[in-house]
Amino acid sequence: MGSTLLLKFRICFMSPQLTSTARFLCTRDIKPNLGGRQVDRKNSGQTRIANRTIRHGTGDVNTKKSSMLLQTSFPKFGFAAGTAKRTAELMKRKAPAVFEEEEQHEEEQKRMTGKCQPPERPLLPAEWKDLRESLGNQERFDIQMMNTLFRCGSELNIAKSLLTFVAMEKGTLSYELLLRYLTLCVKGGHDDEVFDIYKIMRGSFPSLDTGASSLFIKSFSRTARWREALEILKEIKQVLTPSPRNYGDIIAAAIHHKDATTAWALYDELIEKGLSPHQETWDALFTGVKEGEREKEMGAMTESVQHERLLGVLVYMRNNQLYPQQKVANTIKSWFESLNGQKWTAAWSTATPKGACGCCGSELESIQLSAEEYQKLKDRVMNDIIQGRDVFNKTTPEELESFKAFVKRKPAFDVVVDGLNVARINPDKTKQSETLLTVVLELERQAPNILVLGRKHMLRPSKSWDRRNMNLIQQKVHCFFTENISEDDPFLLYATLHSGNHCLFVSRDLMRDHKACLPDDVTRRLFFKWQRGHQLVMAGNVAAGRRVKFLSIPRFDTIVQTTGDTWHLPYDDTGDRSTYEVPQLWLCLTKKH
Repeated sequence: MGSTLLLKFRICFMSPQLTSTARFLCTRDIKPNLGGRQVDRKNSGQTRIANRTIRHGTGDVNTKKSSMLLQTSFPKFGFAAGTAKRTAELMKRKAPAVFEEEEQHEEEQKRMTGKCQPPERPLLPAEWKDLRESLGNQERFDIQMMNTLFRCGSELNIAKSLLTFVAMEKGTLSYELLLRYLTLCVKGGHDDEVFDIYKIMRGSFPSLDTGASSLFIKSFSRTARWREALEILKEIKQVLTPSPRNYGDIIAAAIHHKDATTAWALYDELIEKGLSPHQETWDALFTGVKEGEREKEMGAMTESVQHERLLGVLVYMRNNQLYPQQKVANTIKSWFESLNGQKWTAAWSTATPKGACGCCGSELESIQLSAEEYQKLKDRVMNDIIQGRDVFNKTTPEELESFKAFVKRKPAFDVVVDGLNVARINPDKTKQSETLLTVVLELERQAPNILVLGRKHMLRPSKSWDRRNMNLIQQKVHCFFTENISEDDPFLLYATLHSGNHCLFVSRDLMRDHKACLPDDVTRRLFFKWQRGHQLVMAGNVAAGRRVKFLSIPRFDTIVQTTGDTWHLPYDDTGDRSTYEVPQLWLCLTKKH
């Protein structure tokens, strides 16, 4: 729009402006060690069960059974990328009525949107007026129409004709309308038009909101005027912390214009502010300034310094359990292969069930926590989750102390089961106790000491809770039943961690709320690592008389890792991964001597 048209009009600013006494019920207070098994409660890495280890023992029959149950009974890991999406699709097939209703709602929304169809060509002011009247003289017609033009990807000249109509009719263009028009221009790559809008808004308004500033940064960073984006960034910093996208846009521009020094200075500032870089930022850094061009840049970083900085990016990914997307992994691969004087070979790989790289055979880091990590996590969980500020919203002091005493007088548990959570995997409420019993019987084949946590209402005979099934469960394993208002998870975490590093737990709960209670990112990552190495999740349906399958627990940690001569990077090849899942594919990099 040349700026001449808009400058003829006056532009106005429109601001977008329990108290019941707890009693516990427990069974099997005295349970002998079957077969003379001795339990070592010491937390030296992992608690040992003589002649038998739930996960990694070798050589005896019970161990082989355990291995089948906990490792190879199902091919997928519980936290594998895409599991949540596949589960949602399965639930959708099982409950079509709910999803049909959602789809009908979406169709209705589309029909509502369809009533405000954009024109296919620029309109004269009289034509825009007729269109507005045909739509019932909507109060915010200009804003809604500009949104529609943006959503439909309409031509720029159509949006310009709308601005002309509004300016001629009202004598003003509101800040909000200009902001919507700016969004359309930035998305469409109309950077020259953005320069005009920037000049107009700078001259008409005392300040810009962060939305407009971010759009200007994005557009300017794509052009030779990219350094002006640095000034806009400074203005944002006077009000609030810029977004990772703000930094990333300028970093990419600096790299493109061969100013590595500015790029890394901004990257350092981004990290110091506790922000997480976007994938595009990593991609730009690893694409880098080409050799030869760098030498022309006054004050540019040396190749060795950039090399160390980029390896630091990989260490940052490791420390923060972040994963490059496939495009970034490709860029990292190309960077390693292009290093002068170093012979790196790269390949796409997967991990074997035993925890080795399928390409080079290197052993990947264990999923098991070290003794030091385990103790640190145990202390933090005890302090921040089990004895945290809101713990007595979940239980009572008496109940918690009773449970602690109960656990203390028992041998270390091998498996702790969230009984109610497991029972509810069956949508048929009349079979909940049967479902729980089936799972308990499966676990009993493999583990000598099992604890089932439940609530007291499960002991009252009903359609859901058959007395015979519940009696049999109490005969087979240790049980502890909390008050009905109590939360199970703190008890489950306490029993599992108190029993030692060997102890597993069975639940479909992802524990995200509890992980969020932990005080820092390091401890939260430790919790997630421990969770992936200890949580058993059932695979598929549970039916009486049939074996229960569990998703495999990996032996290796899915994290960026290096030995110096090798790098292994798990990477995202799909958009289906939820935040609590981990990738399944790896980039293997090995150095030849």
